[in-house]
Amino acid sequence: MNVSLKQSALALAAVAAIGIGSISVANAEETLVVVSWGGAYTDSQQKAYHEPYMAMHPDVKIVNDDSSAEAVAKLRAMSESGNVSWALVDAVASDAIRLCDEGLIEEIDFDKVLAPAPDGTPASQDFGNLIVSPCFIPQIVYSTTFGYRTDLVKEPPTTIADVFDLEKIPGKRSLEKRPIGNLEWALIADGVDPEKVYDVLDTEEGVDRAFAKLDTIKDQVVWWEAGAQTPQLLADGEVVMGSTYNGRLFSVIEEEKQPVAMMWDWQVFDLDGWVVPVGGPNHDLVMDYLKFATDTQRLADQAKFISYGPARKSSAPLVGKHASLGIEMGPHMPTAPENAKHTLLFNYEWWADRRDDLTERFNAWLAQ
Repeated sequence: MNVSLKQSALALAAVAAIGIGSISVANAEETLVVVSWGGAYTDSQQKAYHEPYMAMHPDVKIVNDDSSAEAVAKLRAMSESGNVSWALVDAVASDAIRLCDEGLIEEIDFDKVLAPAPDGTPASQDFGNLIVSPCFIPQIVYSTTFGYRTDLVKEPPTTIADVFDLEKIPGKRSLEKRPIGNLEWALIADGVDPEKVYDVLDTEEGVDRAFAKLDTIKDQVVWWEAGAQTPQLLADGEVVMGSTYNGRLFSVIEEEKQPVAMMWDWQVFDLDGWVVPVGGPNHDLVMDYLKFATDTQRLADQAKFISYGPARKSSAPLVGKHASLGIEMGPHMPTAPENAKHTLLFNYEWWADRRDDLTERFNAWLAQ
């Protein structure tokens, strides 16, 4: 048998195997409620994961719920009521660690549940040190960074200190309505060595210092709670600069062609991935979906629609051009060398231990 015929035979065998293995799933006529972040990010998941999976399983319907920002509180409430309606949740790493510690999400046997890399490398090795919790399946590496209106600033911002400099760049800013990221940026802008940020935040004086720096711009801040808000505020000219996820900024710049540019200085890296609620519905279907949605090709496919780096090592070489724009996506990734000169990695364990207390203080500060 020649090579092309052999490959065709293998491909047909693989399709047949998929069909046989998925009979019970396809006949289930079930709905999966998948919780994510909305906007351009959910769109990328819809195109890379959901639609291909539903095409393979016509009797499965995936319904998006854009509630990830409230996932911790809502899962706690669902668990207490004994009525967990979510099948699968997209969560940031720090939230996953908290939910796992509280027993609200399942531990995952990576090498049993998930597909190996194309060369046979087990999933646990392919994801490597991005597995920061036994309950967390990484999907993407993303960053929170700043966009600015090129036509509304006389001098473009180049450093995180510029965000806090109202004389150099007057006008409204938008910041996320939570302490994570803002406290770190405030200290770096105030002169703290980025490598010592969490050491400083470990002290009451350090936390006070961060809030004091935020005080200097507080009356010029529009606080956002959904990732789509800053791009819209920038597009409407209601803020001159604002923080949001790098993929949202890519969308407003490259797809919508708004007069917006990005500032990468001290972008904050984070991980985003799947968690499975304990007691959630359609467990077998969820496991089947996860195996599909987290394989090497699917994670690489997501990069066709949004500028987030895939979490699997084996996916990186498969990242190519944007699906509709035709531009190479590599230079738009937060991990691109030109963009990653100054990056801050979230300390997941630190935030998992302190987030509730600091969120309470942050909310009290906002109300002052």
